[in-house]
Amino acid sequence: MRATAEASAPCATGADALAAWRLHQEPFYQPVGDEVNAFEAAAACRLPVLLKGPTGCGKTRFVEHMAWRLQRPLVTVACHEDLSAGDLAGRWLLDAQGTHWQDGPLALAARHGAVCYLDELVEARADATVLLHPLADTRRVLPLERRGELLHAHPDFLLVVSYNPGYQGLHKALKPSMRQRFTALQFDYPEAAQEAAVVAREAGVELPLAQQLVALGQRTRRLHDHGLEEGASTRMLVHAAALVRAGLPPGAAALQAVATPLSDEPGLQRTLQALVEAVFGAPG
Repeated sequence: MRATAEASAPCATGADALAAWRLHQEPFYQPVGDEVNAFEAAAACRLPVLLKGPTGCGKTRFVEHMAWRLQRPLVTVACHEDLSAGDLAGRWLLDAQGTHWQDGPLALAARHGAVCYLDELVEARADATVLLHPLADTRRVLPLERRGELLHAHPDFLLVVSYNPGYQGLHKALKPSMRQRFTALQFDYPEAAQEAAVVAREAGVELPLAQQLVALGQRTRRLHDHGLEEGASTRMLVHAAALVRAGLPPGAAALQAVATPLSDEPGLQRTLQALVEAVFGAPG
């Protein structure tokens, strides 16, 4: 089927093709080092950024905060095992008006100048990661083979990807050919005082409760050598604090938001429950 005349233009039209992706209020982020300046330097040089760190330590919030600081839209893609190059680049669509091209999220960001954040890139299919190669080096181009277009990235386009090295396996590792195209920032959980301040602010609870939850989180993180893949994230601690604010006793909230989700293994479950009781006391 031959494309109609409308196919010569991308599907996204209008005064602001990225209106739906613009942030309308500043996302809270508490810096723990020099990561803000480091990210701004990479953006000024138009260099792609790789964020490495455990689940729930603030990588996504950091990207949101930096997009706000740079005053650029943020196009976010949660990568998964079925994510293909076509999902990122775009595809032809047929409707009552004929055939037209629809940019995928990566093409949309590259064409109009947004930050494109690919969360957990290692989960995507190999063809999706290969698509990034010419976009993540000095060429800054995205081949849209189905459209017959070589898309040159907008000057404001910035590619950001993240992954959790702790979940890497032989079949889920970024190849050197990909990693070496990026500048990289290492993330981890904040120091206890900083993490407690974040939990208190995000959940709207008093600092002493946040400090108790952080103490619990730190204890779970020490179980890595005892069979636990990963300890409690800052996100989980915020969830527990929110449950307390909603009326649950702290111990019950910690069980629901932290101990129970972390593991299905009975022995680890008993250990995690014991940690909750050590911090908040046995249930009455």
